[in-house]
Order: sequence, then C-alpha cells, then structure tokens
Amino acid sequence: MIGHLEKTVIDCPDPRALAGFYCQVLGMRVNEDIEGWVVIGSAPGSRQLAFQRVTPWVPPRWPDPTHPQQMHLDIRVIDPDEAERRLVAAGATRLPAARETGFRVFTDPVGHPFCIVFGGSHSD
Repeated sequence: MIGHLEKTVIDCPDPRALAGFYCQVLGMRVNEDIEGWVVIGSAPGSRQLAFQRVTPWVPPRWPDPTHPQQMHLDIRVIDPDEAERRLVAAGATRLPAARETGFRVFTDPVGHPFCIVFGGSHSD
C-alpha cells in the first residue's frame, strides 16, 4: 500500500452550493470552507468529499466522452517522495503544477488525474 483514499474531489462552479446539496443528500457536514474549496464529511474533521471551483465551468454530459465527469481522487501519503517513486514505478505519470503546497498531481496509466496529499490541509 502506498497511501489511503482521503476524499473524492468534484469540480463545480459554486463549491458552497454543491457541498450544501450533498450535505442534505448524504447527511454530512461542512468541515472545511476556504474560498473556492469546500470539504464535507460524516463526522467533525472527516474529509470524504471536496468541491473545487473551476472557471470557466463546462458541465459534464455523461456518457459523452468529450465532456468528462470532472472529479479526481486525493490519496493521503506519509512520505511524498517515496510515494512518488512507487507511483511512477507502478505506471503513474507526474504532472508538476505551478503551486504544490501539500499535494502533487499525477495521472494513472490511462490519463485520469489524481493527487497525493501530505502534511496539513490541502486544496487543489
């Protein structure tokens, strides 16, 4: 095992509004709310779903592959350098970002993005 699933991140135009919807649907609560980034969970401090603002917003049109589903996984790791080494050896590709405070972006072998997260709170 390299890490454990921290949360699923969903792109959207209004993170607070969409988080509110999922809180009602799933009986969760808001545990983090930073401009453009909201995390909800079933207990205080839990981080099960996150919502991040993207602009311009182009909604998905499932199952139309030209309008993707727009979500990714965050995987919590203890040692990001060791995790990166193991992920690349397993077939992942690193995608360096302009700002990488507490996270690193990768794609799986067929191109789906995911992040490893480490340290304290993280927002994409």
